[in-house]
Amino acid sequence: MFHLYIIQSTIKNWKYIGVTENIEKRLLLHNSGATKSSKPCRPLKVIYSEAYNTKTEALIRERHLKKNFKAREAIYISLGMK
Repeated sequence: MFHLYIIQSTIKNWKYIGVTENIEKRLLLHNSGATKSSKPCRPLKVIYSEAYNTKTEALIRERHLKKNFKAREAIYISLGMK
């Protein structure tokens, strides 16, 4: 199983969209500073995830969300963030 996930900084207005097989392990890597893009925004928490059977499906969804502002906004609205 592959997961698309969105993490958010608890100290800044910053979000990150990614794909992984293990969300808990990936969050630990982000929070440990091992991920360059999220290091200055720690601590982070998972705010959203979707499960997919294949990595290809998850990567297609990730690409869609990263390129489509309205799709991201729809998720944030559903989470009560807007």
